[in-house]
Amino acid sequence: MQNSPIEIGDFEASEADQLGVIFFDAVREGATEFYNIEQRQAWASKTPSGPNWASRLSAQKTVVARQAGLPVGFMTLDRVGYIDLAFVAPKHQRQGIGGKLYARIEELARAASMARLHSQASYLVRGLFEGQGWELVQEQQIERAGVTLTNFLMEKHLHDPVRRTNVAAKSEHT
Repeated sequence: MQNSPIEIGDFEASEADQLGVIFFDAVREGATEFYNIEQRQAWASKTPSGPNWASRLSAQKTVVARQAGLPVGFMTLDRVGYIDLAFVAPKHQRQGIGGKLYARIEELARAASMARLHSQASYLVRGLFEGQGWELVQEQQIERAGVTLTNFLMEKHLHDPVRRTNVAAKSEHT
């Protein structure tokens, strides 16, 4: 399975509980470098599953990274350019999967003519976003179950250089 290519595709409702496990494991196991056990337990007190979790994923554009047909990561995008969830299974982290998921999300956002992407990024995804041209708006302290966690309000303004170039070229010829 490790040698199988990563494929990025659309979310299937039957995968919701598997994505809940990826979320839980990514927080509990994959975030140990940045968040202590108390913070990770507050962030992910249990594995999300069931109809409410499936509805949360279905209400957004959710893209899934699969290896050998099995989900190994996912990312979501809502109608206003907000990336709510971005998680890769711990044993698959730092292998470029997050970048592949993000590339698909940005492609979808551009196709929908979104002007901006934004997120409240964890330490885990902050580096990925910065590598994709995102800007830090502000560091935030948020509270979950009485525990304070740090995250980062980030954004990326999307511009279509092709469209701008075409408009500029037309105005030069008029």
